[in-house]
Amino acid sequence: MNVKLVKSLIGSKKDQIATAHALGLFKVGDSTQQPDNAQTQGKIKKIGHLVQVSE
Repeated sequence: MNVKLVKSLIGSKKDQIATAHALGLFKVGDSTQQPDNAQTQGKIKKIGHLVQVSE
């Protein structure tokens, strides 16, 4: 699955910023290819309002 950061991390909680960084997302527009597993889905659920997910 492809994960893209579409909203800024400014003003987000520290754990949400750490989750985005763990996914490899640092700036708006960054995108990464992630495996479709339970761990990745949990991370996406935590910052779902900041990212866009496509298969």
